[in-house]
Amino acid sequence: MRRVNDPLWTTQEVADFLRVPLQTVYRWNRDGKIPYFHVGKYCRYRRSDVLKWLESRHSAL
Repeated sequence: MRRVNDPLWTTQEVADFLRVPLQTVYRWNRDGKIPYFHVGKYCRYRRSDVLKWLESRHSAL
């Protein structure tokens, strides 16, 4: 079960956190490379999912 206080990030916040261009995050979404979900028409990212995804990418290198 997810913690209720796990913050949701916008696409811009993910791009800022990862220090990549916004279009890169959009491309990762399109290609299914980063975990996200929709809240209405908006993409949202759980902070914990992004951190877990980032760690898995680091481990894969």
